[in-house]
Amino acid sequence: MPRVKSVVSKVYKSPRRPFEKERLDQELKLIGEFGLRNKREVWRVKYTLARIRKAARTLLTLEEKDPRRLFEGNALLRRLVRIGVLGEDRMKLDYVLGLRVEDFLERRLQTQVFKLGLAKSIHHARVLIRQKHIRVRRQVVNMPSFIVRLDSQKHIDFSLKSPFGGGRPGRAKRHILADEGDATDGDE
Repeated sequence: MPRVKSVVSKVYKSPRRPFEKERLDQELKLIGEFGLRNKREVWRVKYTLARIRKAARTLLTLEEKDPRRLFEGNALLRRLVRIGVLGEDRMKLDYVLGLRVEDFLERRLQTQVFKLGLAKSIHHARVLIRQKHIRVRRQVVNMPSFIVRLDSQKHIDFSLKSPFGGGRPGRAKRHILADEGDATDGDE
């Protein structure tokens, strides 16, 4: 059977200079602070930010009353406000150019789970998400890089089937409960 070719857009861009001390240190700091798996996760966010800033720059070159600038600019700003990267009071294209990588990394599900206190550490948060213990609204999400919208932020909780969320106890807990049950049967 022939393979269907699909066009996939780029997701990240590796840096031009591979050994730049300042950049390497900054990336390592981000990986440690936000519990990322590798540099590619940092580059992915940087690439997303670069594309957003590029769109804002091209819109800023247009005239103030240009219909394209008004339409696309408002769409871009609304999208950034909805995911919580830009504040409601900063709805101007000039503020888009001031966005930082940290602003986007703060909106990841992994960071939000840790900030809400559902996990003991940022790394524990990643493990909980990958093991399907976390849900956003009713949907179980197992992607640590899931971008949490502002309206979904208060709906992050443990999954209903998870042992943390009142579901079936884990393997070790079941063995302990079974042993306790056997001990009470032996006393009678």
